[in-house]
Amino acid sequence: MDERQHTRHMTQEQRLDYLVEAFKADSGEYRDLHTPQDEEGKRLLLRSLMNIRMPKKLPAEVLRVQDEYLSQRAAMRGGVSPAEIPTVREAYGSRRPFAEKLSLWQGDITRLAVDAIVNAANSQMLGCFQPCHACIDNCIHTYAGVQLRAACAAEMEALRQRYGRDYEQPTAVPMLTDAYNLPSKKVIHVVGPIVYDRLTSAHRQALADCYTNTLDLCAAKGLGSVAFCCISTGVFRFPGQEAAGIAVETVTQWLTAHPDAMDRVIFNVFTERDRSYYEQNLR
Repeated sequence: MDERQHTRHMTQEQRLDYLVEAFKADSGEYRDLHTPQDEEGKRLLLRSLMNIRMPKKLPAEVLRVQDEYLSQRAAMRGGVSPAEIPTVREAYGSRRPFAEKLSLWQGDITRLAVDAIVNAANSQMLGCFQPCHACIDNCIHTYAGVQLRAACAAEMEALRQRYGRDYEQPTAVPMLTDAYNLPSKKVIHVVGPIVYDRLTSAHRQALADCYTNTLDLCAAKGLGSVAFCCISTGVFRFPGQEAAGIAVETVTQWLTAHPDAMDRVIFNVFTERDRSYYEQNLR
């Protein structure tokens, strides 16, 4: 029996066991790492091995099982479509401009079945390498699968051939990739401004540019629905309350100039604090 026949009718539990051992072997360094016996421990180990893995070719059968495993995980977690998310007009009775096109949704952005979700990336554009880190970059790469890092690496290699070996992705210049095992169609990766000391007008403009340039890309690629994360408000230290105001104002200005370009723009938040910031601007 060849490997494909062996793996064709696996249960989800068997897929997890198979992938843990395959990714351990693929890592080389962690080939002999102890595998936990509980399911959650195995999931965390698999995620860790995926997170630290450099972009390189993965055996086709391992990739196929990974895709089946992640597809089942996505189905179990449940996708959320724009039709299931109220607009701010429906949710709050908002009378603000474009209330029928704007939504606020609190939850895991990797569950959203929209045309594109926005990833708060870093200038290397390869995702987060810290095992099981809670950042959105890590979560998106984890649930998309290892193909996403490989796609980003290929894009960056092409850009380095054009602009030089030291090229890094500039702030507010979005990159579009497929979403692979995510329910969204695409992922838009954008590097937000980093606030090292005090907040400046340059930081504010750069954050606004992230939203403007991403929407320009959506319009150019025919993507009618997009979900924005809270760009730069995590480890990049942009104050959340002001970031929410900039996000809402910039998107509104863009929609004013392009009223028919987007069907839905979703502001995705994870914490109650960020939700309150957006509610102050959207009600």
